[in-house]
Amino acid sequence: MKKSRIIVLFLALAAAAGAFMMAGGSSPPPAPVAALPPPPPPPPTTDDVLVAAKDLPLGTRIGDGDMAWQSWPKDAIPAGMLRRSQDGKAMEEFKGATVRASIFAGEPVRNEKLIKGDGGLMAVMLPSGRRAVAINIDSQGATTAGGFILPNDRVDVVRTFRQEPKPGAPAGGGDSFATATLLTNIKVLAIGQNVQDKNGQPVVVGSNATLELDPQQAEAVINAQRTGQLSLVLRSVLDARQAGGAAPAHEAAHGLSVVRYGTVSEDAGR
Repeated sequence: MKKSRIIVLFLALAAAAGAFMMAGGSSPPPAPVAALPPPPPPPPTTDDVLVAAKDLPLGTRIGDGDMAWQSWPKDAIPAGMLRRSQDGKAMEEFKGATVRASIFAGEPVRNEKLIKGDGGLMAVMLPSGRRAVAINIDSQGATTAGGFILPNDRVDVVRTFRQEPKPGAPAGGGDSFATATLLTNIKVLAIGQNVQDKNGQPVVVGSNATLELDPQQAEAVINAQRTGQLSLVLRSVLDARQAGGAAPAHEAAHGLSVVRYGTVSEDAGR
């Protein structure tokens, strides 16, 4: 073999060996590292809240199985709820209490919706210092806005009475009647013996309506019922936040409608 061919072959082998060594000595690129997921948030801190285990209508006597403890996030518990951490014996303490405002299943139980002790339903419903007074009404609804007045509505109490004829009035002219607003924005506690509607349906109109009054209003209504006829005038539900009481001064001066000989007039001199 010629010397030139041997040199070329040697150079080729050397080049191949160098390429092999370079390829074998280099390390492969590192594999990409997967991003780790963020750590889960810590579980919320909870507390147990006393709730109704089933629907509790007004007048229900609390017994076994009527209430239960339910876990709530501490940060979402409004003020006024009964917590097990603070009122752990509340379930036992409220046994035998009476529901004074309906509580639905799962609704938190609040102190103001229950009352302890004995007493009839109406006595339980009444706030401290208030009185329940019944007045006679027309069973067909003639004195109660056609029967549309229901428990918890707000009404004005209007008195209709016979007036003595004024001196000099013609004889035989017929009776003279007057109407006056006695009280305004009064809460109706019951119609007949119904204290709430039944599953959203209106209650049957009874022969009396029971009103929530203070002692002075109670005296005025009882006296007015003996000397005239009382009617209830339905008010808007938007009036519920206004304080009820005697008719305002401008009504006392101008709210008297006198019916004389078939003619209606305003009498400011009563």
